[in-house]
Amino acid sequence: MARGVAWIHPDEAKAGRAIGVPSNADALEVLRRRRGEHLEYVFTYQGRPVDRCSTVAFKKALARAGIERAFRWHDLRHTWASWHVQSGTRLRELMELGSWSSYEMVLRYAHLATDHLRDAAGRIDGTFSSHVNQPATFRLM
Repeated sequence: MARGVAWIHPDEAKAGRAIGVPSNADALEVLRRRRGEHLEYVFTYQGRPVDRCSTVAFKKALARAGIERAFRWHDLRHTWASWHVQSGTRLRELMELGSWSSYEMVLRYAHLATDHLRDAAGRIDGTFSSHVNQPATFRLM
């Protein structure tokens, strides 16, 4: 909590190595509100610690939340990554935050970030108006 970093232990990570995940203010607030609910675990259900999330439990939670369409656990990661890109997180940063092993895996989110292209698009501002009154020297195909 003091450093604002959550740790995924190597035995729980796909890559088999520990992953430090910096937490934002919203995540830290959720953790602060949960403090004192249990001596050891952050999240509990009916007074018992939640140390794993089974498919059955996940589907029951979806039903309680009113989510009826097909929804997978991994969709949460995809949504998180999409929100980051739409909020301006650079793809290199996202790669590190999400602990993807290759840049290609993160490129699937690139289409959501177009702000960095705005400057490039503006480079031809005024080009059309400067050519409108000129004699046609080329034909559009």
